[in-house]
Amino acid sequence: MAVPVILDCDPGHDDAFAIWLAAGHPDLDLRGITTVGGNGQLAQTTHNARVICTVAGIKDVPIAAGADSPLIRTLQTAWDIHGASALDGPVLPEPEVELDPRGAVAMLRELLDESAEPLVLIATGPLTNVALLLRLHPEIQPKIREIAWMGGSTGRGNVTPYAEFNCWVDPEAAAVVLASGLRFSMVGLNVTHQALVTEEVRDRLAAIGNATSAFAVDLIDFFRAAYQVSEGMAAPPLHDPVAVALVAASSIVPTAYTRLDIELHGTETLGATSVDLHNKLGRPANAHVAMALDAPRFWDMVEAAIRRMR
Repeated sequence: MAVPVILDCDPGHDDAFAIWLAAGHPDLDLRGITTVGGNGQLAQTTHNARVICTVAGIKDVPIAAGADSPLIRTLQTAWDIHGASALDGPVLPEPEVELDPRGAVAMLRELLDESAEPLVLIATGPLTNVALLLRLHPEIQPKIREIAWMGGSTGRGNVTPYAEFNCWVDPEAAAVVLASGLRFSMVGLNVTHQALVTEEVRDRLAAIGNATSAFAVDLIDFFRAAYQVSEGMAAPPLHDPVAVALVAASSIVPTAYTRLDIELHGTETLGATSVDLHNKLGRPANAHVAMALDAPRFWDMVEAAIRRMR
């Protein structure tokens, strides 16, 4: 039976692949998409989610706009990686998917409340929407099976030496979600940097030959060039769909149950994820932290999902 999921995202090139994987994997039942300010401003990420679904022919999944800024901080976007539109590269068609009028928190609450079984929330951006949901509607927690988040790292960061972007944008939201007591899985840079979009991967996706794969290749070409300039990487990491893969097939992304804390006050480490893999602090474990990726199976999964798109 397919796992019911809701995807909270900030599209974003890699978010596009997360949407397609969540919609196209046979073991996932994508019930809704919510957007948040992150890779771009909220208006951009929301428009991009509608475009990504339009390209792939995903027209039966509601999309709702969420928080346009972090809980207490000013939004910082990733324009250097994702471009002025937050989805630079391909020509973006006019979206054919309407925006749900409820807003992200209201839609999340209603989808959770209506579900006969607990849902998994997959978050691939800052955790602002999820934190607001838990603060405003704590009674809904029993309807959440797990929160799977692409964010953080067991090692170094990508926006500061120690902080990963999604956590750094809204560390307070990450701390709220982590403190909720819900099952929490973190898929960080230590694992997503194993999902590299090599030339071989690009050609493999291009060979699919449908409209979604053509759009995907245009995304990849821009993304690769941006990472070459920003990070000196010839093959960029496709972060966000790895969190979806964790939910679809956990054996692809093995985890360790360990202690995770969010750094909220560090002069040099704000937004860092402190992962105590060797229990140096003696604190109880509170998170399932991704430790590895079966990259061949991951790319098989991504390719199969895109083949199911338009």
